[in-house]
Amino acid sequence: MFLKSELSWDVIIHAEKLDVEGVMLQKAILIRLMDDFAAKKASKDLGYFMAVTTLDKIGEGKVQKHTGHVLFPVEFSCITFKIFRGEILEGVVYDIKKHGVFMRCGPVDKVYLSHKKMADYKYVPGENPIFMNEKMSRIEKDTVVRFIVLRTKYMKAEKKFQAVGSLERDYLGPISQNAI
Repeated sequence: MFLKSELSWDVIIHAEKLDVEGVMLQKAILIRLMDDFAAKKASKDLGYFMAVTTLDKIGEGKVQKHTGHVLFPVEFSCITFKIFRGEILEGVVYDIKKHGVFMRCGPVDKVYLSHKKMADYKYVPGENPIFMNEKMSRIEKDTVVRFIVLRTKYMKAEKKFQAVGSLERDYLGPISQNAI
């Protein structure tokens, strides 16, 4: 789910980037905020950081004693993406194993769908393995699958989320073949 968030961060501008003109200083602050935003990648509470939408306020700069750099408190709005338990989402299958499939859903690149959570489907081995049910509905590589999120986990060191999904509800399952 996409969320709109309002955040307050501190942005450090190196002394050599300081300019008397306010426009250049504002540009330097915005560029540094965007760089810091991209480097942060994700947080447990907000999910993946997708885009800065507005720079709402730049506070008064404070010179750091030992470096001469200036710290500016900023307030901004942004868009984040976080998956929640119970949410219905769509993912694209990229890997098929005997015990389930792995999908990508937006920036979340590890969504696991166990064969136990898609009861109607049976594993069909081969060079290009698939899962297929009695109605000949197929889950194969590049298939878009609608699923419900059962669990999520934030991996702090990698700044990534992982999720476990299920097809055990009405209207869940493959919705298109060869999405890519």
